Amino acid sequence: MNRFLSRSRTMSWLGGALLALTCALAPMPAQAQSTPGAGAGSTTPPAATPAPTAPVVPDAQVTVPPADVPGEAATVESVIYPAKPVAATSGKASWEEGFATLQDAFRKIRAEMKTAGLEASGRPIAVFLETDDEGFKYDAMIPLGAQPAAGVALANGVRVAATPPGKTLKFQHRGAYDDIDSTYEAITAYLDEKGLSAANVFIEEYLTDTQTADDNDLAVDIFVFLK
Repeated sequence: MNRFLSRSRTMSWLGGALLALTCALAPMPAQAQSTPGAGAGSTTPPAATPAPTAPVVPDAQVTVPPADVPGEAATVESVIYPAKPVAATSGKASWEEGFATLQDAFRKIRAEMKTAGLEASGRPIAVFLETDDEGFKYDAMIPLGAQPAAGVALANGVRVAATPPGKTLKFQHRGAYDDIDSTYEAITAYLDEKGLSAANVFIEEYLTDTQTADDNDLAVDIFVFLK
């Protein structure tokens, strides 16, 4: 089986399924019971009704279930992802060629930014728009310091756009991109445990200038948008 299939299924499940809530209903009040030996109508007082269970919410810096990937630091943090201007290009890639395809897209964006005199202001990101067993559709983006002037033109499929804003959970992957499946499996387990439902938008932000998918020095932050 292709090692990327588990990741594609995980991401499709996160975006398309409404998770069952894990909180059980509060117990019903105990019925009055007759007291042995007591006169007619004598009963024990009803048991106190337990307070409703508070909804489970994500805590900052909670440890994610271990993903068994050497060198991986897996924590989760609640983050409001902002809308910010970017230079972007769109495409589709197979899982096998996904990392290399994204690196090519970032190089194309940088070349167009240089021609247009635009400066980067942040790390490259990939927005995953659709996923299946074969591959994914994406927007590759590089943040800009400010919205470009109206006359600035980009070419070769590169355009000015904005990042999708919203409430997210930020997870960390530290290790080779070839091993990122395990992090997505840990994310799935975490959302399932917390009874959270994810929207069909995921962002990977690449914190290191890694060029190969087997480089263990890669650092990626993964942002999962919540419904």
